[in-house]
Amino acid sequence: MAGCGGSCAQGGTSGPFAEGRELVEFVAQAHDGAVRQRPIPGGGLETFCQGCGAPFVLETHVGNCPVCNGVYAVSPPRNDDAANIQYAGDGFRLDQ
Repeated sequence: MAGCGGSCAQGGTSGPFAEGRELVEFVAQAHDGAVRQRPIPGGGLETFCQGCGAPFVLETHVGNCPVCNGVYAVSPPRNDDAANIQYAGDGFRLDQ
């Protein structure tokens, strides 16, 4: 994500390598929201919800657990491994 405008250019912990809620907010806002609904190559990443434990496939770079609506994200530079999916935390909701 060259030129992402976050502190990723300075090597900070925000941007595409942040964790948790910070990454979810970053990806949701990246490139004026254009990354949010971009499909993950290969049909998505299989994962389990950290809120309710339900299995689901994260198909876009920002998505929700279909059972409890927990919010998840993975940044494009790291979308090749489900281990890089980050959970925003219980009760977190994105502004639409």
